[in-house]
Amino acid sequence: MNNPGNISIRWILLFIDVYETQNFSVVARREGISASQVSRVIHQLEDALGQQLFYRNTRAVIPTESGHLFIRYARAMVSNLEDARRELDARTQEPSGVIRINAPVFFGQRHVAPALPGLTERYPRLSIELTLTDDFIDPHRDAADVIFRIGALTDSSFHARVFGQQFYHLAASPDYLRKNGTPQKPDDLNQHQCLVYRGSSGPNRWLVRQPNGEWVHYPVSPLMLSNNAETLLIAALGGMGIVLFPDWLIGERLQSGELVALLPEMETSIKTEPQNIAAIYPNARHPPLNVRTVIDYYIDVFGKPLYWQ
Repeated sequence: MNNPGNISIRWILLFIDVYETQNFSVVARREGISASQVSRVIHQLEDALGQQLFYRNTRAVIPTESGHLFIRYARAMVSNLEDARRELDARTQEPSGVIRINAPVFFGQRHVAPALPGLTERYPRLSIELTLTDDFIDPHRDAADVIFRIGALTDSSFHARVFGQQFYHLAASPDYLRKNGTPQKPDDLNQHQCLVYRGSSGPNRWLVRQPNGEWVHYPVSPLMLSNNAETLLIAALGGMGIVLFPDWLIGERLQSGELVALLPEMETSIKTEPQNIAAIYPNARHPPLNVRTVIDYYIDVFGKPLYWQ
């Protein structure tokens, strides 16, 4: 048996034609070669595979069981080659037209919108349609090409590119800590002024754990509840109390010293499952050039580790 690695794509294409027409002469006329050349190629393919693919008689060329089996793989190979060619062709084109981007409100304001000037400078034929909402967006039903989503990724009906993980920090201003002291353990939180975000499903739960331990819910009595994260952040910066917020929202404030991280040796969150920051898009075998371009751009912008971490 010859090495199957010697099989050429031309042999595969001729095999498919012979399988579908069951006639060497018809394929030969279509290809502008002789019937004996077609027959010779099929013999070479059979030698390379070590299998007879056709029964030959004077009237017809009949596929064998091996021929019926091999046709599925042959068609898949040609299909994959076509897909590769289309994708490579698309990479030579320039992104253009409207790209509809959806993101959560505060994440979009802080990390998606500031990078848009660079995106349009790099790809001047793109035009941006940006929608910021904290409502659930289904990419199959809603008008969005790229959706920035934060949370657990469980739905297999769309594709996702994960930028990184979201981590939470307990934090308060230096002024608040001077006046009220610094909590030394999670139980101390109930004695402090807590500023709690309330979403559509109710107030956030404050969860704390030792590294790799079990999550424990520590109920707090909020001094202030709000469905607006920016308002709670302003209150915390003004010394009003303690917040539990994601790194992308308060990372810069921690770096500048405007806020101080509390219980730093412990992990904090509002949910027990890992929270990923990702871009999702409708399930397509090959996402459109505009979608790939935007996601690749933000992978560069956010960096590894994520720049706010």
